[in-house]
Amino acid sequence: MYKGGCLCGAVLFEINGPIGNIVHCHCSRCRKAQGSAFATNGIVKAGDFNIVSGADALTGYESSPGQTKFFCKVCGSPIMSKTATKSDQVRVRLGTIESDIEERPMAHIFVTSKANWEEICGNIPQYEGYEPGREKA
Repeated sequence: MYKGGCLCGAVLFEINGPIGNIVHCHCSRCRKAQGSAFATNGIVKAGDFNIVSGADALTGYESSPGQTKFFCKVCGSPIMSKTATKSDQVRVRLGTIESDIEERPMAHIFVTSKANWEEICGNIPQYEGYEPGREKA
């Protein structure tokens, strides 16, 4: 089980299952949503993601048709996103997880959109778009 929450503690959640398809996304939308060089996201089954407290502190923004990013309306911490066509899953912002994460990132995606000041290090694969095998939304 993983535990996490927002910066101010208003939103707390648990994940009762594995985190899959962890990627570092360098697209301009993720950079803007995170306020950083990239977003590190992982997929969990919707039934495994539970808001323990602070559901009323979550607010959403439809960043593209059918995709909503949820964040704490008190402190602004990005928590997760949901895609209407994939109601069985939640994409979690891994920086909000407080537990040690067993799973590891599998790729850097949208690297041609990365911030010009960012230097990607390490040896995980890098892709110009989505990682191979990912269904487009």
